[in-house]
Amino acid sequence: MADTRGRPLSSRLELLEQIAAAIVARRLDHPTRVAIDGVDGSGKTTLADELVEPIRRAGRDVIRASVDGFHNPRAVRYERGLDSPEGYFLDSFDYAALKRELLEPLGRNGSGRFRAAVFDYRSDRAVDSPPRVARRDAILLFDGVFLSNPELEGCWDLTIWLDVPFEVTVERAVARDSRDGGDAAITRGKYECRYVPGQRLYLTRCRPHERADIVVDNTALDRPRVISRPRGPSDG
Repeated sequence: MADTRGRPLSSRLELLEQIAAAIVARRLDHPTRVAIDGVDGSGKTTLADELVEPIRRAGRDVIRASVDGFHNPRAVRYERGLDSPEGYFLDSFDYAALKRELLEPLGRNGSGRFRAAVFDYRSDRAVDSPPRVARRDAILLFDGVFLSNPELEGCWDLTIWLDVPFEVTVERAVARDSRDGGDAAITRGKYECRYVPGQRLYLTRCRPHERADIVVDNTALDRPRVISRPRGPSDG
């Protein structure tokens, strides 16, 4: 990856090409597991989707998955209360299932047989999907919140952190939910009471910005800035 730390890239396309090149350069003896981390509204899903094409152009298979496919049931997620920041941070996701069904099978000594989702949080039901088999040189693009927490330690081969201030991400979330027919005031209240404080707990306890291989200032979507470059290739 070129040394572009702190310098605005000429276009978002340049960002995608540089990050894709950094990912493809990771040559392991198992699929490369890439975490795209950041607070809600930072642009994780969009970036992951945008990286698919340049990585495939480089001749690599892509597996797309999200932490949204590994939620805990609603009763577990809200056991501490609907507005609990601790509940959001600690109880939202089934990390044991994520490791068992996806990350460990794709890791060193893994079988390669994986499932990209196990739970549909919208219907609050388990997903009964058949396993797939990954090629050894495949790349997993996995987006979500809280991906640098200790329960997932050692499960990633490269981590990308999207750095965006809360005053920007909350407005993005409100606009997104409003487009989907949601109430802006209700959405803003949820973020102020539960989501932003829960994400602050994560930032304080896990320091994902410091642990990431690539840090991108994604505040201006059309003019992203690479803040730090990847470290040396992982040995998997």
